[in-house]
Order: sequence, then C-alpha cells, then structure tokens
Amino acid sequence: MAGGTAKRPYRTSPHVEQARADRREAAARAVESAALNLFELHGFDAVTAGDIATAAGISIRTFYRYFPTKDDLLRAGVRRRAQAIATALAARATDEPPMRSIRWAVHDVVAAEDTTDVARWIRISMVSPAASNVMLGINVLELNAVLGDFLSTRLGTARDSLQPTMLAVAAAAIMIAAHARWSFHGGDLATMLSDALAVLDAIPPNSSDI
Repeated sequence: MAGGTAKRPYRTSPHVEQARADRREAAARAVESAALNLFELHGFDAVTAGDIATAAGISIRTFYRYFPTKDDLLRAGVRRRAQAIATALAARATDEPPMRSIRWAVHDVVAAEDTTDVARWIRISMVSPAASNVMLGINVLELNAVLGDFLSTRLGTARDSLQPTMLAVAAAAIMIAAHARWSFHGGDLATMLSDALAVLDAIPPNSSDI
C-alpha cells in the first residue's frame, strides 16, 4: 500500500515446523501399527485401505494423506531405514574403507530399531507374493541408491560406473539374505547383518576381482 509499511511475509519458526513434522510422523506410525496388526490377522492381500483407516480411527481421506496406496505402508519402513543409513554413512570417517563404513553404519542403524516389528513385517512379506514384490522393489530403489551414492563418492567414481553399482547391489542382496536367515534362526539382527557384510568388507576396494 502506498505510503504504508509493507507487511513482512509470515514465516513459521523452525520449532513449529518440526513440531508439525513430528505430529505427522507419529500419526503415520500409528496407521502403520494398525495396518501391521491387520496384516498379521488377515493377510496383506485381504486387508483394504478402508479396513486400515477404520482400525486407526481415521477417515479414508486422511489415510490417503499419509499413504497414497496400501503398498506405501510396506515402503515406509524401508525408506526410514535407508535415510537413517545415509545419515550414518555421512558421519563415518572418510579414511575408513568404504565397505567397512557400510557394515558398521548398517549395524548401528539396525541396532537402534525395534526388531520385533521388523520380524513381523518380514513374516507378512513371506506369505504374500504381492507384499514380497513391493518390499524387494523398494529395497532396490532406496537402499541401492543410498549405498551406490555413498560408494561412488567415497571411491571417486561416476555414479553409474560398474564398481559402486555392483558393490551396492551386492551389499543390498546380502542384507536381504541375512534378514531371511535371521527370520528362521533368530539371534541379534544387527550382528548378523554386520557379520554378513564382513564378506564384502574383506575385499580390497580396488580389487581387480570385483
């Protein structure tokens, strides 16, 4: 307005933004928990988004605000883990062998998880081909990307070069196999993953055998 003082644009404080993000995360986790219970009781394929919304005490519209599809409930945990691993990898010493960084970053992230819920999600995916395909697909998209980005940076190579790509695929495949072994034999998941990834840790980063 002429002759007046221009209004400053309203800015939400970082604390308020974080509080909103925390509330949204807590609400999404509650929906995941309700879905997990239903999937265990009735199977992934038989449960609808409407069933989950009812169990969580929310409208179907609210459900879709958090999860565009039922499959996204399966993807949520994998994405959280991939993001946590990326953060843990960024904190590792730059002079540490790259596969050792991956080994211990994965160990530390998984050690902080609730493995009871991890086991429940694995059981659900093992009895539903549809759920299994979703879980495998999101692991390829998320975990391979995080590991590939880290390895290409640490090895000083292009992101699409052979070495970081194949090492990332190998590490992710080892993790999937270790999860399956753990689901049958039990034990400490973080330690089992660390021991499994030690196979790659033993390979020199520039080995001609890779």
